[in-house]
Amino acid sequence: MERSHAFSASSHRFPLLACVVSIAALYFAKAIFVPLALAVLFAFLLTPLVTQLERLRLGRIPSVMLVLVVSFSLIGAIGWVVANQLIDVISQLPNYTSNIREKMASFHGPHGGSLAKATDTVQELTKELSTLPPNQPAPPVPAPKQSARTQTRKSAAPLPHDDRPVPVEVIEPPPGALQSLRNLLGPLVAPLGTAGVVVVFSIVMLIKREDLRNRLLRLLGQRQLHVATQAFDDATQRVSRYLRMQFVVNATYATLVTIALYFIGIPSALLWGVLAGILRFVPYIGPVTGGGLPFILALAAFPGWLQPILCLSTFLVIELTVAYIVEPWLYGSHTGISSLAILVAAAFWTALWGPIGLVLSTPLTVCLVVLGRYVPQLEFLYVILGDEPVLSPELHLYQRLLAMDQREAHTVVELFLKDRSPVELYDAVIIPALGWAEEERHRGVLDEARENFVIQSINEFVAELADQSKDRAAPIPHVRVVCIAASDRADETTAGMLAQLLEGAGYATVSFPVTTSPMDVLEHLSVEESDIVCISALPPFALMNARSLSKRLRASFPKLRIVVGLWNFSGGGLNAEERLEAAFAVEVVTTLAQALERVQTPVEAVS
Repeated sequence: MERSHAFSASSHRFPLLACVVSIAALYFAKAIFVPLALAVLFAFLLTPLVTQLERLRLGRIPSVMLVLVVSFSLIGAIGWVVANQLIDVISQLPNYTSNIREKMASFHGPHGGSLAKATDTVQELTKELSTLPPNQPAPPVPAPKQSARTQTRKSAAPLPHDDRPVPVEVIEPPPGALQSLRNLLGPLVAPLGTAGVVVVFSIVMLIKREDLRNRLLRLLGQRQLHVATQAFDDATQRVSRYLRMQFVVNATYATLVTIALYFIGIPSALLWGVLAGILRFVPYIGPVTGGGLPFILALAAFPGWLQPILCLSTFLVIELTVAYIVEPWLYGSHTGISSLAILVAAAFWTALWGPIGLVLSTPLTVCLVVLGRYVPQLEFLYVILGDEPVLSPELHLYQRLLAMDQREAHTVVELFLKDRSPVELYDAVIIPALGWAEEERHRGVLDEARENFVIQSINEFVAELADQSKDRAAPIPHVRVVCIAASDRADETTAGMLAQLLEGAGYATVSFPVTTSPMDVLEHLSVEESDIVCISALPPFALMNARSLSKRLRASFPKLRIVVGLWNFSGGGLNAEERLEAAFAVEVVTTLAQALERVQTPVEAVS
C-alpha cells in the first residue's frame, strides 16, 4: 500500500517537474530556441509559396531559394524606406519646438486659473518642505581627522587662501577607424547573427520539411502514429492559417493606415503605416503603440488639434473594424485560445524571451493547445488555454442547479434551444442532468434541499416550454396515452416531459403524480385496447423499477400496449432491454425521440 501511494505521488509530481525543467530549458537556451521558433513560423508562412513553385516544376532547392530571396529582399526594401523616413522624422523634431511648447502651455491652463493656482501651491509646498526652518541652524559638518603626519607638518607654510585645487580632466584620444567601425557595428552583431541563424534554419526546414515531419512522428512512436498525425496536421493547419490570415490582415491594415495618414498630412505616413502593421502582430500592446506614435507626432507637428483628433479617430475606426468585423468574418477569431489565455501567454513568453516572445506568443500557445488536445498527460493545457467549453451542456446545467443558480441554468437551456428542438433539449441536456442528480441522491451525496431545487427548477423549465409551444398537431382520435412514473419524482418529471411532447403531437395524454398507484389509475380510466401506457424510468434503478411495474401491468392488462422508457440507459449487460421486451411483451426505448416514434407507429407495424 505504501509503495502504491508513493508511486501515485511521484506520478503526480512528474508533470510538474517536467514543466519546470521545460521552462528552465526555454529560458536558459533561448539563444537557440528563439531562432528555431522564428524559423518554424517562417517555414509555416512560406511553405505554400514553395509548394506552388514546385508544382511549376521548378525544383525544391530553387523554389526555396527564390522564395527566400524575394521575401527577405522585400523585407529589406521596406526596412530601408522606413529607416530613411525615421531619420527624416528625427531631423525634423527641432522644428516642432514651438508647437510642443504651445501644447504644454495649453495643458497648464490660463494664468490665474484653477489649474495654474494648484500648480503654484504644489510648488510652494515642495519648496518649503525641501528647506530648513529659519530658526534651526544647519547641522555642523564634522572636521576631518588629522593624522599624525599632518600634524607634524603644521609648522610648514600654509597655502595661500586664494589658491584652489586644479580640476583634473581626462581626455580620451580620438577613436581610430577600427574603433569607430566596432562602435557602429557592435549593436548590430547580435540581431544580424540571429537573423543569419533564422535564415539557415528556414532553408533547412523548407528543403527537408517532409523528412523532419517523419522524424518527429517516428520519435512519438509507432503506436501513437494515428494520434500524432492528427495532432501534427491540426497544429500545422491552425498555425499556418493564423499566420497567413494575420499577414493578409496586417498588410491591408498598414495600407489603409498609410493612405489615411497621408491625406491627413502626417509626416512620413509610410513609416507609421508599416510600423502599425508590424506592431499588430503583438497582441493587445501592438495596436495601441502603433496608433499612439503618429498621434504624438501629430500633437508636435501641428499647431491645432484637428490633425491629432483625425489621426486618433482614424486608428480607432480602422482597428475596431478589423478586430471586431474583418477578423471574425475572415477566420472566425478562432485560434483555439481563450482571450484570457492570450493575455497570460503574452506575459509568459515575454518574460521568457523578451519582445520576440511577445510576437511568438500566440502561435506557440496554439501548439501547446493542440498538444493538450491530443496528449492525455497534457490535457490540462487544453482545459486552461483552450476556448472550447470544457463542461458539456448537461454537466453545466447540473452544476448550476447544484449551485442553486437558476438564472445561469436557464441561460444554458436558452442557448441550447437556439438551434435545437425541445426533444433534443430533453434527451441531451435535461434528462442527463436529472440522471446525475438521481445517481448522487442514491449515493447519499445530494442533500434534500438541492434535490428539491433541481426537481423544481427542471419542472419549471418544462412548464415554460409547454407555454411557449403554440404549434399543436391535429388531434388523433381514439388513441390515449397514459404516462406513468416508475418509482420517484425524477421519473415523474420525465413522464411529464413525454406527456408534453405527445400533446404537441396531437395525442390525448394523461400523467399522474408518483404518489398515485398506477394500478388504481388504469382501473379508474377504464383503459381500452387502443390506449398506450408509457412507463418512465430513470437510472440508476431504471431497469429494476421498470421490470417490476411491467410485470404488474402485464398481469392485469394482458392486451395493453406498453412502452417502457429507460431514459439515458447505457445497457445493463446480457441484452437487458431485449430480455425485458421478451419477458413482458413491452417495447423498450431509451430516448424521448424514440418514444415519440414508437407511439406514432401503428400496432401492426410494431408486431
